[in-house]
Amino acid sequence: MNKFMKAALASVMGLSLVGCGSSSSSTSSKTYIIATDKTYAPFEMTDKKGKLIGIDMDLMRAIAKNQNFKIKINSLGFDAACTALESGEADGVIAGMTITDARKKKYDFSDQYYKTGVSMAVAKKSSIKGYADLKGKTVVAKTSTAGLAFAQSIKSKYGFKLNVVEESSMMYETVKSGEAVACFEDTPVLKYMIGQGQLNFKLPTKSENPSYYGFAVLKGENATLLKKFNKGLANLKKNGQYDKILAKYE
Repeated sequence: MNKFMKAALASVMGLSLVGCGSSSSSTSSKTYIIATDKTYAPFEMTDKKGKLIGIDMDLMRAIAKNQNFKIKINSLGFDAACTALESGEADGVIAGMTITDARKKKYDFSDQYYKTGVSMAVAKKSSIKGYADLKGKTVVAKTSTAGLAFAQSIKSKYGFKLNVVEESSMMYETVKSGEAVACFEDTPVLKYMIGQGQLNFKLPTKSENPSYYGFAVLKGENATLLKKFNKGLANLKKNGQYDKILAKYE
């Protein structure tokens, strides 16, 4: 009887160990939800088949593959992506997000992965040559962006009116229609869209406020994901894949 009980106990313990192993495997196979912007070329955009592509998308997928973790990317819009992160509906955000002191109060950022800045764009036939020409006129910027922050910082000095919109496409249309004489946006985005012939705009001033993009998680959360992102990014830079991704969208 004692031998039987010992054998039964050993069997139960064995099953328990198997169960623990399964739980560990389940944890390691977690799919991270990554929120992003809708359209922010060349960082987020869709190809002819509707697939999300761009520097951010290619980097995120390559890093996930390099570090052997699964992701699901949700294209929500910039504000909505940040809201999803803060409400726990997303594990991370990659959306051409500039690393700022204000954002560091809410988010933990990865190592920087792209240098950026802010530029003013005007219609190609516009006579505006500098900020002084904006006096009494209306300009536009996208909500929660570095472009908006810069426009707000010089608004009083140059005496222009500032409209704020939700999407990049709305911002560009406002300038095209003449409702605004200029917009403020990240320099690499404007240069890409002008270079691709998607915007009949020009950049009359130099790029301002040099800064960097980073991948964000909620402050104090998802440290493992952040560590994996940084390690994967370093590996991609080392093996040349990072440069290939950037070159693809130049």
